[in-house]
Amino acid sequence: MGAVPPKRAPCPDTMREDDVRRTRWADRTDGGRGRAPRPGGFCSDPRFRRVGAVLTSLSALIGTSLVAGPVAVAATADSCALERTGTHHSEGLDTWHPDYPRPDRTLDALMVFLSFPESRPATTPDRLVADYFPETSEFFERASYGTFTLRPRPVARWLEMGADSRAYGIQRDWAPDLRAAYLQDAVTAADPHVDFGAYDIVYLVADPDAPGVNSDATKVVNLDRPITVDGTELRRVVTVFEKHPPDRNVLAHETLHLFDLPDLYHQPEENDGDWDTHVGDWDLMGSQFGLAPEPFGWHKWKLGWLDGRAIDCRVETGATRHALRAVSAPRRDGDLPGTSDTRLIVVRTGRGEVLAIEAREPSGNDVTTCSSGVLVYRVRNDVASAEGPIRVLDAHPDSDACGGLSVYPPLADAPLGPGESMEVDADGSRVRVAVGDRTATGWSVEVSVRGVPGASP
Repeated sequence: MGAVPPKRAPCPDTMREDDVRRTRWADRTDGGRGRAPRPGGFCSDPRFRRVGAVLTSLSALIGTSLVAGPVAVAATADSCALERTGTHHSEGLDTWHPDYPRPDRTLDALMVFLSFPESRPATTPDRLVADYFPETSEFFERASYGTFTLRPRPVARWLEMGADSRAYGIQRDWAPDLRAAYLQDAVTAADPHVDFGAYDIVYLVADPDAPGVNSDATKVVNLDRPITVDGTELRRVVTVFEKHPPDRNVLAHETLHLFDLPDLYHQPEENDGDWDTHVGDWDLMGSQFGLAPEPFGWHKWKLGWLDGRAIDCRVETGATRHALRAVSAPRRDGDLPGTSDTRLIVVRTGRGEVLAIEAREPSGNDVTTCSSGVLVYRVRNDVASAEGPIRVLDAHPDSDACGGLSVYPPLADAPLGPGESMEVDADGSRVRVAVGDRTATGWSVEVSVRGVPGASP
């Protein structure tokens, strides 16, 4: 970490198009949502899972062994790469959006600490840096198998804003003109002290104890009209209004928005209801408090942390056998970035949809996961952030797990265990996923596709 040289009730991360005519800072926002974790003990006891549940919604079948079948020819990984659409944060990954930095190297993150005239900060920038680092960098080091390094570059002093904290009206649903004033004043305060052109990421960190600061307002601001400062275009910044200490994994969640990942939780009407029905604990883009925050294998592929060697793609009918290594397991000594171990099976089920299959177990960022096994989920490339672009399929819909700590117990036991199988209907075809034993090489999985997939790329 180097210093800069001189010069939560839920808060939705849904994308909103502000009126671009109101201000040149017109923007979309990716918001953070803070929520206190639910009390209770950790429960990995298998008694919390009813393995013999009848799976009505997915027509799942509980099997005792893998069924032999015709072997299909696997396609290349590119055949399963959904195309990018115009949907903001589209789950398509055939191309990389050039407006976003790709996390496949070391990126420098500027941290600017903002105080306000009416309030003397009760803490120091150094202590706030320690709230997030090295923990956030270590999260990405594990998740990327060493491919991506996030290097914080803090300004080691408070920089005073031009107005009192209450004057900016800081809140979750922030008025565009007030948010624009806040951003303009923040850049103005920082510009004499830093060269914005020297950094890949910008975090604007407000004094957490200022009276007008609201932690629900933590989010990414995407500028429709980039701001030119120090010869570089600022396209997006993270506005951090977290309490001290902050919510778990909040900065990692917001940083992944900077790399074009969507929110995976469900935003209920009037903010009333459960936010975690789409993916539960799986992937921190669903919940920063999840027991299994490791990014989905699909997201690792999108970000460049997995390459084609780690993806088994299916676009044909027939049956294939696979050995899946958990997405959270570290890279083996001597492996190249992207790792040649199979981490993800993808079945192309339509022009804009795939079925993704991966193994999850308590390792890496998933060390607190409530259950182990093979997780199955749908991915769509044309569904907006916070509207369900990814949905986990529950292998045990009649049971819950880890009710004292899981953000959504009904999906905490979603993975298939040894000897279990699931059938999923998908646009003209039926996909059966059957799990054998957990061996030294990984989880043994057979994937059978019957019928004609809805669309071939």
